[in-house]
Parts: sequence; C-alpha cells; structure tokens
Amino acid sequence: MTRQWLRKVRLVVGNGADGIDCSDLRIRFAVRKAEVGYPEQADITVTNLSNATANRIRNEYKEVYLEAGYEGNSAEIFRGEVIQVRGPGRETPTDTYLNIQAAASQRAHSYAVVNKTLAAGHTFRDQVDAVLEAMKPFGVTAGYIADLGETKMPRGRAMFGMARNQLRAICGSVGASWFISGAKLNIVKNNESLPGEAVVLNSNTGMIGMPVQTIEGVEVRCLLNPRLKVDGLVQINEASIQKAKLNITTDESYEVQKSILEQVIATDGIYKILFLTHSGDTRGTEFYSDILCTAANKAISPAVAQRYLPNPSGN
Repeated sequence: MTRQWLRKVRLVVGNGADGIDCSDLRIRFAVRKAEVGYPEQADITVTNLSNATANRIRNEYKEVYLEAGYEGNSAEIFRGEVIQVRGPGRETPTDTYLNIQAAASQRAHSYAVVNKTLAAGHTFRDQVDAVLEAMKPFGVTAGYIADLGETKMPRGRAMFGMARNQLRAICGSVGASWFISGAKLNIVKNNESLPGEAVVLNSNTGMIGMPVQTIEGVEVRCLLNPRLKVDGLVQINEASIQKAKLNITTDESYEVQKSILEQVIATDGIYKILFLTHSGDTRGTEFYSDILCTAANKAISPAVAQRYLPNPSGN
C-alpha cells in the first residue's frame, strides 16, 4: 500500500516546451471527469503570482498540465486547454489570485469535423478511425478502443458532421461510451471497463467516511488518488455501503425503486467509475477524490448523465 502523506502537486501553464511552473505557490483545483463524451474540466486558482507572470499566463499561454498525489503515488490528473483566465484579483488585503478555467481537448470536441466516405464492407472500427483522422490535427490520438466486433456494413456510408456526433452514433450502435482523457480517445463497452486491476478502497487505503448508495450509483470519497480513472475499476466491501432509503412520497412503486437500487450494488464488490472529481488545496485541508460508481457490468443512464453534466452532448 502506498503511504498517503507528503502531498505533491505540480502545475505548469505554457505552450509546449515553453511554460511557467507554479508548483511552489498555493494552488487550489477541482478536476471533473465523466464517461459521457464531454471534455474533462478543470478549475484552478493560483495565489500570489507576480503581475508579470500573471500577465504572461493571461495573454500568452494556452495549455495547462496538472499533476497531483502523494510521494510515490503522483501522476497527471489533467492536461488541457485554457478557456478563460480571471484576474489578477484580490482575495484579502495581502493575497491576490489568478483563476484558470480549462477543458481537455476542447478544440477537438468543438471543431473536429468528419468528412469521409467509407466503402461497403467497412466496420465500426473503420468509422472510429475516420473520426480519429478528423481529431488528429487537434492532438487527439487513440487510447483504449474496445473490440467493436467484425460486423461488415452491407452499404457504403458517407460520414459528415461533428466528430463528437459521429462517436455518439457509433457508441449507440455498439453499446459503448466514449471520452477523451490526456488527449487520448477511449471507447469502452457498457458492460466492460478499462484494462487493469481494481483500486481497493477501504479505510486503510484512504477511503473517507462510508460509501453511500443512491439511485444513480454508489458515492465514495477518498484521499486524492491519481490511479482512479473514469471507466476504471474500484473494489469496495459491500458491507461498508450505507443503503439508500426508499422514497415513500413518489408515485413510483417500492418494487421499482428496490430493483433500481439493487442494480447499482455489485455483489462481488467490483465497481466501475462513472464520474470522478479530484479536488485539492496545497495550503488547506482539501485533497480528495470523489467518485460515483456502479456495478461493473452496468451502464450510465441518461438521467444520471443529465444530473451530473446538464449538457453532456456539448451541442
């Protein structure tokens, strides 16, 4: 088990190899990730930058790299594009701040357009490759792509439109979800997960409090752990999960509620992460990972996507 002490945070804002390392200053951050095909988001605040450095970040630099964790267990948790810079502003008479809003592969999500015709006999993987070709100029390459089957299309297909819409159609046809993380496109089947062993979460490995069952899934908080990944696996002792109450004021029958709640619980203790938030403060107490997970063979429902990300399509 990795010892979870001596926090480590590294923040670099720049353009390629040219950048400014802000790691020695106070950094507050919240990074949100989800498997609903919407860019990862980061809200980062840096305290007491010099005016010259703050101006360079606001006017010149467009990329953000954030690494966090503990000594021996620190890794990248966000890499993306600067969307907005606010400040320098003043929090107290002595402290100034610069706030950075960033999104991962936002340009690929917003501007990549597919314009290609595939001949009869092409496969779903050929369609994905056409999307990757459109995203390549924006720096996105293939990550984990699940086996999409060997079905050959009897007719040719003209693929034209936003790359994100093409991916949504492909995933809807094969029963999968897609997301971009670290400039890598990942496609994972709804009843599968990313390769790798499950991260064990309990009081000895950093879990905070007790996991809570909800109608959407199981909510868990732990000490910040960069090993946690969207569509990755975690192992939780079922006996530690606080079961949800039935809603006695709704028209929905108790039997339906019980059935839904039972589906999010994994009898083998293996869960798949649907939503993940890393939040931290290098001069404060907050340094957590919050996850929403469900039984590993279940898929995210549209209702859950709507609750956690009001506009998952990005349209």
